[in-house]
Amino acid sequence: MIRIWGNYFRIIIVLLSFMCLVSVCSNYIIINFTFICMKDDLSQTTEVNGTLKSIYDYTPTEKKYILWAVAFGTMVGTFPINILYVKYGARIPFFSAGVLSAVTTGLTPWAAAQSMWIFVALRFLQGVAYSADFAAIGIVISKWAPLDETAIFIATLTSFTSIASIITNGASGVICDTLGWQWSFYFHSATCLLIFCCWVLIYQDDPTFHKSVSVKELGWIQKNKSEAHIKVGMKVPYKAIFTSPVVLTVWLCAFTELSTLILIATYGPIYFRSVLGFDIKIIGFYLGIMIAIHLPFRFVCAFLSDKTKCISEMGKIHIFNTLAVGFVGISFLIFGKIPPEHNISAVVCLAILECFISFNSGGFYKCGTLHARQFSSIVISAIQFTKCISLFSGPALVAFFVTDESNQTQWSHVFMTLAGFSFVANILSFIFFTDKPAKWTEDDAAVKYSKNEDVVKI
Repeated sequence: MIRIWGNYFRIIIVLLSFMCLVSVCSNYIIINFTFICMKDDLSQTTEVNGTLKSIYDYTPTEKKYILWAVAFGTMVGTFPINILYVKYGARIPFFSAGVLSAVTTGLTPWAAAQSMWIFVALRFLQGVAYSADFAAIGIVISKWAPLDETAIFIATLTSFTSIASIITNGASGVICDTLGWQWSFYFHSATCLLIFCCWVLIYQDDPTFHKSVSVKELGWIQKNKSEAHIKVGMKVPYKAIFTSPVVLTVWLCAFTELSTLILIATYGPIYFRSVLGFDIKIIGFYLGIMIAIHLPFRFVCAFLSDKTKCISEMGKIHIFNTLAVGFVGISFLIFGKIPPEHNISAVVCLAILECFISFNSGGFYKCGTLHARQFSSIVISAIQFTKCISLFSGPALVAFFVTDESNQTQWSHVFMTLAGFSFVANILSFIFFTDKPAKWTEDDAAVKYSKNEDVVKI
């Protein structure tokens, strides 16, 4: 059978999965940019203290509820969706989450015009859909990634937040300025439906039974994987995983990184507008450029992590994790102190911060994967819960410290708090991280499968 993709169909799978992840994330963060445009929409107004204002001009408290609704929906949806993934695989549950995300995004302009509580309820459902992202990453890496391409898969799939910010900030800036903020939601909704239709038609959980996967490629995917890793229905040692100091430290590092990324994605447009004084038309461009700069670094870092032999695996993990966690904290401290008159320097600083984050695929992500082995999908999936906490902690910190969105000193307190968590997580990583598999991963000998279901012990 001739295949135009040769022995690399897994690349199509990872790219399709990546597009789905980006779409769901974009649907969630559109509101962060359109907040700026919505308050200037005077098509519907209300009177406040004798002054007419747009019904879409939300107070900081109302914005907090709107953002927290997604966080709460994500937290509520994380474990039920993980159960669905374990029982049914990723194909149908992730497709269902994509459809829910598309529908709720398309209805957002209508809900915003009705009442705050209808809007908040819709955002809650959007959060439930968003909770499917990291579980999908865990399944795709576990089933489709060869062991010697793990870092590349991780680097690709976990970069969806940054790419979503680039696409959403850039597209929303243009659409809001030309067609109106409502069309940004309609455009993202239609795109999401199209991408997830492709997902449900192409994706399968088990590469063994996918007609587009050659015998040679299947051998690459399953080489040196244990029988428990490959087979479906294995017993998961949840207690051992959730009490492992190594895994808990991985999750703490993930929490600090995700908190940083979510804060930038959520409040970056507001900070650039209110504190740094950038024009709305250029905010999306600058945010997109500074985030895009780090993308080549992600893949270079992943390649170095997989292929560098002159440094021990443990040494590489510590170096990469210090750059991805500790140096991010330092960059955040500097970013919060750059005055508005040097706003271009702030853009450069944030771009450097994004580059440091690129090292995470060879840091805590790789540590979690090497330590948990066939259960790495559980570890990566559970990072979703730390993401839930991040969705709450970011708005909570801003709500606690920031009462005036143009006050840089108040924002700097938020940045210093996140930097402190980064330093603590980095220190703990030197104590607990390891590149050795956990005892609870010890199972059968390594095996490889072929299309005719022969099993060869290695």
